[in-house]
Amino acid sequence: MSTSRDDEMITTPVTADLLRGALDVERTAHGLLPHRLPEWARRQIPDDQLAQAEAQPSGVRLAFRTRATRVELDALPTRRAYRGAPTPADGAYDLLVDGVLAGRTGVPGGRVRTVDLADGSVEVREGAPGTARFAGLPGRDKDVEIWLPHHEITELIALRTDAPVEPATDRGRRVWLHHGSSISHGSDAAHPTEIWPALAAASGGVELVNLGFGGGALLDPFTARAMRDTPADLISLKVGINVVNTDAMRLRAFVPAVHGFLDTLREGHPDTPLLVVSPILCPVHENTPGPLMPDFADGAVRFKATGDPAEVPAGRLTLTVVRDVLARVVRERSADDPHLHLLDGLDLYGEDDHAELPLPDAIHPSPAGHRRIAENFTRLAFGARGPFGR
Repeated sequence: MSTSRDDEMITTPVTADLLRGALDVERTAHGLLPHRLPEWARRQIPDDQLAQAEAQPSGVRLAFRTRATRVELDALPTRRAYRGAPTPADGAYDLLVDGVLAGRTGVPGGRVRTVDLADGSVEVREGAPGTARFAGLPGRDKDVEIWLPHHEITELIALRTDAPVEPATDRGRRVWLHHGSSISHGSDAAHPTEIWPALAAASGGVELVNLGFGGGALLDPFTARAMRDTPADLISLKVGINVVNTDAMRLRAFVPAVHGFLDTLREGHPDTPLLVVSPILCPVHENTPGPLMPDFADGAVRFKATGDPAEVPAGRLTLTVVRDVLARVVRERSADDPHLHLLDGLDLYGEDDHAELPLPDAIHPSPAGHRRIAENFTRLAFGARGPFGR
């Protein structure tokens, strides 16, 4: 590994072998940009929202072994904002030592990319790179992970330490490949290690590859093929909310799309435990179809469903319909696929959970809601009787 000394710190270029949780990397004018979909799949993305979401490194982390007590990471963030909405907080960088949180900071500066939801226009304000700094780490050999901000694009420039680093060794953990919507992406979670898939992965003792895409869990064939080609010991598919809130499909298209996605996954993972997870409770869409629209009343972002429940018998989708469909599909397919399982999203977050921990914007769980979902997923999926249990 090429290094150079500067002010008693060792500068190490960030390379793909230092990353976990990314399916691809791109060289930019500034450094290395992790991607959660491969380049061939990115060429097939039809909208800007998914293009931005897959480049936001939810679940992506640097992983290395070192005796360093000081660690610095130069990065260029691209922050997302919405016109008329409050400016989002800077993303967090979480540093773990041997799996335990040992530091948390941010990177000032960077670009700001403002989207106007009314007409789809985008304005980009350029900014300079910054540095995430961590100090006071134990001066022994240790595994270090830096989890990148889950909701902002992050170009990695250089890693500096006061002792040499080498890529982390394989700990022999099972790899969990997960695909879902903005809830899996981490919307409204405060920190990258506190999105529900990261919390569940830590509790389950597995390595996470998180393909949770805000607004992008739409049964896209390129996502299915990317998952088919990604090594994994455990696979989960949490689907439904985006299909409803984008009003992207009717019942006639949704059923074969689910079958097609599962067929593609099974081409590459014929015997891998595969868990289909239906939507968590979301009152605005339980019995009302999409599309979903933002509401910026009182300066806070909330969402409302605008479809007509009277059109459900004609094939419009609601979460209630989607849960029934997914249960039926898994029940029918599991007769020939004993490794296919269903987890009802209401068991992850249902009526009692909503009463205690309501959805702040009517769609996404709070940080406490992410913890609740993670706790329930760990118990139901990774427990001794769960499909991911040992």
